[in-house]
Amino acid sequence: MEKFIYKTPQEMGTAAGTQAAEVIKKAIENKGQANIILATGTSQFETLKSLVETREIDFSKVTMFHLDEYIGLSADHPANFRKFLKERFVDKVASLKAIHFVNGNADDPQQECRRLGAIITMHPIDVALIGIGENGHLAFNDPPADFQTEEPFIIVELDERCRGQQLGEGWFDTLEQVPRRAISMSIRQIMKSACLIVSVPEKRKAEAVKNTLEGQVTNMCPASILQRHQKCKIFMDAEAASLLS
Repeated sequence: MEKFIYKTPQEMGTAAGTQAAEVIKKAIENKGQANIILATGTSQFETLKSLVETREIDFSKVTMFHLDEYIGLSADHPANFRKFLKERFVDKVASLKAIHFVNGNADDPQQECRRLGAIITMHPIDVALIGIGENGHLAFNDPPADFQTEEPFIIVELDERCRGQQLGEGWFDTLEQVPRRAISMSIRQIMKSACLIVSVPEKRKAEAVKNTLEGQVTNMCPASILQRHQKCKIFMDAEAASLLS
């Protein structure tokens, strides 16, 4: 695991996006294509901005997977993750080779998990751009996260701290509006990515960052599993890194 600390979220995001772009370009050079995972939320604002501004990537050779999505949230809701990725990435780059969104409005969420699982199993991931939640979650794998399941996508219950984070970031007006269930990429599937680019800004993430980097590996801080990934790069701003020893 490599750690990089920058003064501001903007500097952090630029560095993370630049690193991700290098991994994508190398994958295309070596294999003729690249498979990527993108996350959403405020932690990804600057990273995705940096990535879409990279002009040297042939995005027609890039297949994109989507990390997680609320169950039952309308597609036009401001907090909908498909909407987020369309507006902040898909609509700003040249046509991708393929896009595999998580459909949180599927009639059968379990079938949606199986559908996505079958696809991603055929697409080894070159790089995943992810964040860490205030409660230490990865994707929507809240504590105590399932470290054992081999299913690539699973249905999860969102804990109150996770839902409170979504409210605090301004995506919803009340806690009651925040969905209680989501489809999430599993911990083991995330860890199968050849490279992980983790973006973590802001003081409110400092405790989770300390537990992730300096605590024991435990499903009560799901992101602590990142200690076991051989090519994980964590990009932080000064406030997110402020509690590190």
